Amino acid sequence: MLNKKLEILQKLDKGESARTNAEDALNEGNTVPHSAALQSVETLLDYMGQRGFDYGDITAVRKICVDIRQEMNKQQKQRLIADFFKAANMKRKIPRLMLYSMQM
Repeated sequence: MLNKKLEILQKLDKGESARTNAEDALNEGNTVPHSAALQSVETLLDYMGQRGFDYGDITAVRKICVDIRQEMNKQQKQRLIADFFKAANMKRKIPRLMLYSMQM
């Protein structure tokens, strides 16, 4: 991951395009995954730190990282809850299926 960040920064220093997975996803009409957004914002933070940006600006970008991580955690919790209910629902269906097969 660090090598990828360095590669992007080197391309930017040379004036080249530094397309990322997030840009590719946008160009394809897809939504940007949280992990790609987080990686891009962390790269921006590294860049800002190297270039001596204002502390307030860096703090604002750090807040974006926190917001992305919170959203990722929220979605993970929602997936876990959904998986739990799917599993619980399957446990209830199995005895019914067994009873149905015995009646045949």
